[in-house]
Amino acid sequence: MKNLSLLILGILIGAFATYYFCSTCENNTEVAIVAPKGLITPEEAKTMDQAFNSRHALISDSIVKRPDNRSAWWSLEDMKNYLKYAENESKELGYTMDGVRVYLGAYPTEAEVGYTTMFMVPTGVENISQGNSSLFNMLPPGGGDIPGGNGLNDGNMGNPPPSNYPQ
Repeated sequence: MKNLSLLILGILIGAFATYYFCSTCENNTEVAIVAPKGLITPEEAKTMDQAFNSRHALISDSIVKRPDNRSAWWSLEDMKNYLKYAENESKELGYTMDGVRVYLGAYPTEAEVGYTTMFMVPTGVENISQGNSSLFNMLPPGGGDIPGGNGLNDGNMGNPPPSNYPQ
């Protein structure tokens, strides 16, 4: 009987302690917003945009001989959908996606509005099963383009296409 009363007393103390400590805990479901590496200020963006002017003029004036595209825009929804799609496709191809790489490209015909375009492709590392008795498992460096991974193009061009930053 003595053991039973100690058991009940223990349960009551445990319940009280749980109620006391958990009632003061907040269910904080906010996700911390962390600034990504590589952020630039609007002033730095303007400086970089202006520094590109001579290269852009060289291509537009001497090669394309008409105003050429300077930027690409994707909707937030398209970006989110692409990242989910690319991550899933990467898994199916046997890779772990770790980022995207943006390339400059050009449409091959004059029928396209603005020759220059930008497209992105998924990057990552191949999933390789490795036996390792080491306590520290070093991951291989990432960032390689994923072979067979579909890229995203069809970003809207600037308005007008040769517009500088900001638009």
